[in-house]
Amino acid sequence: MDINLVDWSRGQFALTAIYHWLFVPLTLGLGFIVAFMESMYVRTNNPEWKRITKFWMTLFGINFAIGIATGIILEFEFGTNWSNYSWFVGDIFGAPLAIEGIMAFFLESTFIAVMFFGWNKVSRNFHLLSTWLVAIGASLSALWILVANAWMQFPAGMHFNPDTARNEMINFWEILFSPVAVNKFLHTITSGFVLASVFVAGISAWYLLKKRETFLATRSIIIASVFGLISSLYLAFTGDISAKMVAQKQPMKLAAMEGFYEGGTNVPLKLFGIVWGKDTSEYKLPNLVMKVELPNGLSLLAYDNKNAFIPGIKDLLNGNSKYGIISAKEKIERGKVARQTLRDLKDAYQLKDSTKYFQLKEQFMNPDFQKNYFAYFGYAFIDNPKGLIPNIPITVYSFHGMVLLGLYFILFFIVLLWLSMKNILFKQKFILWIVVLSIPLPYIASQAGWILAEVGRQPWVIQDYLPTVAAVSQISASSVQITFWLFAILFTVLLIAEIKIMIKQIKVGPENS
Repeated sequence: MDINLVDWSRGQFALTAIYHWLFVPLTLGLGFIVAFMESMYVRTNNPEWKRITKFWMTLFGINFAIGIATGIILEFEFGTNWSNYSWFVGDIFGAPLAIEGIMAFFLESTFIAVMFFGWNKVSRNFHLLSTWLVAIGASLSALWILVANAWMQFPAGMHFNPDTARNEMINFWEILFSPVAVNKFLHTITSGFVLASVFVAGISAWYLLKKRETFLATRSIIIASVFGLISSLYLAFTGDISAKMVAQKQPMKLAAMEGFYEGGTNVPLKLFGIVWGKDTSEYKLPNLVMKVELPNGLSLLAYDNKNAFIPGIKDLLNGNSKYGIISAKEKIERGKVARQTLRDLKDAYQLKDSTKYFQLKEQFMNPDFQKNYFAYFGYAFIDNPKGLIPNIPITVYSFHGMVLLGLYFILFFIVLLWLSMKNILFKQKFILWIVVLSIPLPYIASQAGWILAEVGRQPWVIQDYLPTVAAVSQISASSVQITFWLFAILFTVLLIAEIKIMIKQIKVGPENS
């Protein structure tokens, strides 16, 4: 396999996903904020609430339109750059994406026209319903995409068909309602709610600093603070559940994001640390220095038990018989047995050796073989156990940066709401500037979360079943390089265009929105 092709394909997908996720969270959160503001207008019949609603709706529309463009390209890349992956799991992965296109996106596209152009053409209540349906549709759209992504992190509801060498769906509901999928959806959309709340609060704070649109600014900050505080607290709750899921389903990711190498009990949680240098082990793992730790924190976070054992990276690579952990070399050998059995089965079918074919198929489908060998099928493609270690510096910094920013947002909304309720926020210029300058922070936190989720599970595209090196399309690396730079230019232009249009609209204000 051309490693250059793999790296460029990963880079192109990461580029597209990062740019796409700059637009999606604001759509998820701002849609509900706009719907609530319009609800206030319908309830009070105050025209000021209509002006506020239309202003934030305009910003929502700008962001929504550009987000669609990057999302379409992202889905096409599964076919162009990851065709082996699409072949291997297309029966499963394609289903939620198809539902997203048919149901959720159709819902959004149908009612968004009413939302923007139906103010004087439909009844007030129907218009409000349309706005709520657009917000709900955006979340439903995210649901199906996140279900697909969660399945890659924790495969469920499937079986492998040795005749076609493909994974096939056997239980749609198990895929949809897997604990990883449910929590990933709740955690991800809540992060969008937090981002939108900071966005609304930041722009409103700017208006207060400029002594403009006081009614819009004060009311918007109160709504954003309440919505943001509830969301940030729930985000911390779902984040805690996510850590437990990672500990159970992806222990290597947990060990990497904590820079944890030697397994043990009563494991502390690192609150801060700097990656510096390498240790002297055969794996040359990065050292963490200047650590600030919470005693027993990681054991409590992962299993709600301070005495719980947490495997380190070396345990997962070398094995630990005391805790039933199989070594990476053993998993690779078992994966090779599964892969060779599948090859022999295919050869028997082509040679029309029915006796051998049915014998091998019975062996392959045996539950013990599935559990002890096929469960490690993806390891057959791994040449070196060290390749099972994710990029430790990236996972460490993305995890701890995300957590620290999450704590900051809770404090941020508490202070903002308290000052707003005391009606003294407009006097606090220093605080207002902090609110304005905080707008980029939830974007950083949200991107860090996705980087942790995706980089932390490398080298797997599908956990334990398909590594990245086996998932790429058989195309030239140069073609991927060309499209990488074309997309980089296109997405950057779109981002600059959105920022310029947003800033212009904010400066104009709600009068002409």
